[in-house]
Amino acid sequence: MRLRFDGWIAGLGTRSGVRLVVGCWVRSPFGAFGDVMIEREDGERLLLAPARQIADFVAATYAFEEVRVVPVPVPVRVRAAAKGWVVTAPSLDLHLGIGARGALGWLLSAVPGPLAARPGWSALVDLPARLMPGVRTRGRSGAGRREWYGVRDLRPIVTARAVLEGAELGPLAPVEPPVRFGFGSVPRNPAVVRVTTTVGLDGGRSVWASAFRRPPCDR
Repeated sequence: MRLRFDGWIAGLGTRSGVRLVVGCWVRSPFGAFGDVMIEREDGERLLLAPARQIADFVAATYAFEEVRVVPVPVPVRVRAAAKGWVVTAPSLDLHLGIGARGALGWLLSAVPGPLAARPGWSALVDLPARLMPGVRTRGRSGAGRREWYGVRDLRPIVTARAVLEGAELGPLAPVEPPVRFGFGSVPRNPAVVRVTTTVGLDGGRSVWASAFRRPPCDR
């Protein structure tokens, strides 16, 4: 079975050394949801997830030292603001400013969505993607699962203000060193990417959720 997740991923670093990866999933086997992966300056990895089922799936696919389920009424929330994102959870307050699409973003956005979502396309573009340190578009993750990332857009993050557990993380910085949640990292330069992620459990058909709604960060 292959599970497909369609949405946006924001990856950024901060001057404190803390790096964050925010997922805003428009369509998935779990419906629409947001989650946050955090790697602290000492390398400890933390997952913030909105439900136990999602937390269990993500923690089986990626690596974390700590997993926190952040349930309603104060869930992980990702919503669009003027030219950016606002990400909130009980322990996190993150504001992102997103810039205009550059040449690479325009090139990626020209790839038809159905083609970009195919694992074969992800395998084809994996080699040029590796020119960016740590970036991969296919590989093996936890529990023997295989993953393919079909990127369809890229926009730079130009500003960030992050408060984690009451501490200011400092201004925006490169994602350095690369994050270590799975087989690959987000780009070194902070960015938001439009992506379809396919997770292969044991081969076979693709599965989407029957429920589909427009989440707050759908741009």
